[in-house]
Amino acid sequence: MRRTALRKAVSLLAVAVLALPIGAVGAANASGRAGWLADRMSEKVTGDAVARHLRALTTLTAANGGHRDSASPGYTAAADYLTTSLQRAGYVVQRQEFSFRDYTIHSERADVVSPQARVLHPQIARFTVSTPAEGLTAEVAVPGVKDTGCDPEDYAGQDVRGKIVLVRVEGGCFITQKQLTAAAVGASAMLMNVNSPNPDLNLRYRMVPPEDARVPVATLPRGEAEQLMADVAAGPTSVRIDLRGEESTTRTFNLLADTPTGRADNTVVMGAHLDSVDTTPGANDNAAASAAVLETALRLKQYTPLLRNKVRFAWWAAEEKGLSGSQFYVDSLTAEQRAHTALYLNLEMIGSPNFARQVYSGQTPTGPAPAGSERISQLVKGYFAGEELPTADLVLDGRSDHTAFVNGGIASGGVNGGSDRLKPAEWVDLFGGVEGQMLDPCYHQLCDGYGNVNQTIFEQFSRSMAWAVGRFAIDTSDVNGVR
Repeated sequence: MRRTALRKAVSLLAVAVLALPIGAVGAANASGRAGWLADRMSEKVTGDAVARHLRALTTLTAANGGHRDSASPGYTAAADYLTTSLQRAGYVVQRQEFSFRDYTIHSERADVVSPQARVLHPQIARFTVSTPAEGLTAEVAVPGVKDTGCDPEDYAGQDVRGKIVLVRVEGGCFITQKQLTAAAVGASAMLMNVNSPNPDLNLRYRMVPPEDARVPVATLPRGEAEQLMADVAAGPTSVRIDLRGEESTTRTFNLLADTPTGRADNTVVMGAHLDSVDTTPGANDNAAASAAVLETALRLKQYTPLLRNKVRFAWWAAEEKGLSGSQFYVDSLTAEQRAHTALYLNLEMIGSPNFARQVYSGQTPTGPAPAGSERISQLVKGYFAGEELPTADLVLDGRSDHTAFVNGGIASGGVNGGSDRLKPAEWVDLFGGVEGQMLDPCYHQLCDGYGNVNQTIFEQFSRSMAWAVGRFAIDTSDVNGVR
């Protein structure tokens, strides 16, 4: 039976339940109210309503520097819009200020010196070691065994001392390990082939942890990297690089808004990061999710007399700078406050144009997430099943703001349309789209404007998370046992 039929049945039950005082409602009736409110929230949070906020955020971003990097004019303008909208609805909005470890870029230049001079377009890795002020010129070498460059054996039989090594960015290990290996075999610097289907796309990475940085590192678009590899295969090739930056401290803020009712000792948190990288308007990453959280907060305000659990809406800063905002928030919680956080719902890139309908699975890359996470996943997938929409599981990896909550022992879940993963054939069968292309071909690119957002999945994800908030605002007992 489709969800619309279920809604009618639940609504009939809710009519009787709502006539009773909240304290008099037992567990079974609470479950009925939870279903009723979940369905009402899913109906109220429409694609058109959320899109109105998204258009406002993208317009403000364009008018204030073209990005929402933390502490930028674009970030502040977007935060002001959220604050004004929430205050008009009666919310008290808190700006949670914090400072984080940042990296200021001074130069990211590269040129092929020989055999034929041409300009390259690198992006320096954050927290990398800098070249000398005058730059560094050296011969380029490609690992002869494996182009991932993860292990010294990948360079077996080669002398790369003093050379700039060119490796593939993905595969085998993270980039920090690649440059540790490059340093161990004597390389003077490392360039990386982003290897995207789009030959002109480039992405910025970071050293994790920064203390492991050993040699200058930058990425190149696939087209430039492949031409460079062809040059190396044909004979000695030299490149000059000028990659310089330094550590800095940036001060910014998260936005928090709580429902005025509900149990503070069983708080449901719903969040999305508001910041973007400094190379993009960030409509899909992550203004779309920020807009959905805002519209959910505005609609839930109508039902605050019914809430059993407090709901905290959060917009994180500096997600693109090491998940710093959400990590600061969790680190700031006392042990008691962590225990009183029922669960966290995370929204990430909910309008990806070549999307997969991904639901966080309740698993991390190394095993189960905190107790209750799998139940959140089951319920969200159940919502989509009721709409006859297929889903795919996504582990709670370290790439979004759920990470701090998971590491803090808090049950977590949510949805994600996808970023730089290439769509496999089986996902084309499930979700449509283009095989072999990134789930968001504009990921961290200038083209991530309003037109990059797929309105279908944008609305579906917005409704699903509104449904989840409505449900958990009444009942979290099957997630954390609190009644």
